[in-house]
Amino acid sequence: MKDMERGPSSKFVGDEVLARKGDAPEQPLWPLQMEKLRAALHCRIESVLAPLTRALSRTGLAPNQVTIAGAVTSVFAAALIVIDQFVAAGVVWLLAGLLDLLDGAMARHQGRAGGFGAFIDSTLDRVSEGAIFAAIAYHFAVHGAPVAAALTLCALTGAILVSYTRARAEALGAHCKVGIATRPERILILTFGLWTGLLQPVIYVLLGMTAFTVAQRVWHVHRQLATKR
Repeated sequence: MKDMERGPSSKFVGDEVLARKGDAPEQPLWPLQMEKLRAALHCRIESVLAPLTRALSRTGLAPNQVTIAGAVTSVFAAALIVIDQFVAAGVVWLLAGLLDLLDGAMARHQGRAGGFGAFIDSTLDRVSEGAIFAAIAYHFAVHGAPVAAALTLCALTGAILVSYTRARAEALGAHCKVGIATRPERILILTFGLWTGLLQPVIYVLLGMTAFTVAQRVWHVHRQLATKR
């Protein structure tokens, strides 16, 4: 799961890419520790999925096909939310996240990392989240919770901005990998809400986390660009 970028010279960590050592100014200790933990977990998950990655690669499937399959699976999860099948939606949403992991691993295994694959991957990630959050907003709206529906759309905006701030920062030559609400965290938290029935509180938590992450990234990039003046 990622922002999701597939780059040939970077290590994919959820929706984050670890910067080369020394490219950015010093950061506070706890964001660095979180990034290291995220990297370690991702490496562990990829090693567990390595046999499946090799098996899928042998079938002739292209990474972009897996990316598209993940987006379609996310839309199916959204449809399940619309008909109030939350537990099933959580399972399907996790499956979409698994496919999101596999496409990047397959791209690296097949030597296809980077380029158009990274672009379409990141684009369809936004489509996937848009479908899920729109379905949740619809659920709240038809069940008489218009405020929750509106805040769900705000949480979606926050999720998109988390990814946008990183993309814009990298276009300016800065690194922007910090944050507590990257795509893997959002997937897991939302799944928890679907499985436990605590969807409304989870949406509020995601709204706060994405807002904090956007602010954290803006400050992080500001510090980097200020040192280049």
